[in-house]
Amino acid sequence: MQICSVCSEHTPKYRCPACKIRYCSLGCYKLHKDTCLPVAQPTPTDPEVRDTVTSEPWTVDDLLHEEDIIDKVPLQRLQVLGQSQELRDLLCNPHLRQLLHSVDSADSKDDAMKAAMQEPLFVEFSDRCLKIVENEGKSSTSNDADF
Repeated sequence: MQICSVCSEHTPKYRCPACKIRYCSLGCYKLHKDTCLPVAQPTPTDPEVRDTVTSEPWTVDDLLHEEDIIDKVPLQRLQVLGQSQELRDLLCNPHLRQLLHSVDSADSKDDAMKAAMQEPLFVEFSDRCLKIVENEGKSSTSNDADF
C-alpha cells in the first residue's frame, strides 16, 4: 500500500508529471509544486531509435502502466468536468484553448505538459479540474454513506 509523498497520511491518487512522486489531493499538489524537482528524461542517442519513438502513434493506454492504475479517474467522475460552468467559463479564454491544443497535438506530451504547467492560466485550469473531480468523488462517497 502506498502513501502520499507529501502528507504521508492518505493513499495517493495522482502522480506529478514532472518528478513522478505520488500525492493524494489538490492541497498536497500545491505544497509539492513549489519544491518539485523534475526528473530528466533520457533521450535515445541512436537516430533510428529516436525516429521510431517519436513517429509511432500513441494511445491513452500507452501512457498508463499497471502501477498507474490508481491514477485513473472513473468515467462518471470525468463527465462531471463537462457539466462544470466554472470550467466552461475558463475555456472561453482563447489562450487556454491554444495551450490545450498544443498539449494535445504535441509529439512529446510529457514535455508539452511541463511547458504548459509553467503558465498560470493552465495551472488554474488543472487545479479546477482536480478540485471538481476530487469533490465529486467525496460527494458521491458521502451520499452512499447516507443511505
